[in-house]
Amino acid sequence: MKRYLGVKKAARIYLDNSDTFEGKPLWQVLMNKVRQEGLAGATLYKAAAGIGAHTQLHTFEIWSLSQKLPVILEIIDDEEKVLEFLKKYDGMIGEGLVTFCDVEVLKYKSASTFE
Repeated sequence: MKRYLGVKKAARIYLDNSDTFEGKPLWQVLMNKVRQEGLAGATLYKAAAGIGAHTQLHTFEIWSLSQKLPVILEIIDDEEKVLEFLKKYDGMIGEGLVTFCDVEVLKYKSASTFE
């Protein structure tokens, strides 16, 4: 697991939970692509509220049957791998925001690792 330690890159893809690709939730499709491409990891964050490019507030409303909420898919790996992933799957994202920044991985352990 040492290959995961050190300075890496984090890409955050800001979407709505209602975004789809070929009839499936976009976040789910992208998460599966992360796994298929063998990237170090990804996490999906579901936000309680957000304001996007259209300056429209998206928030949780208990009385609404359909919730349009922001989600953030964060991917962490080596710079080359993350950039290649973003380039390869950019066409799936109709609307959204993508950020890219440095992160330092101090510890990366799984149940089968004893480092």
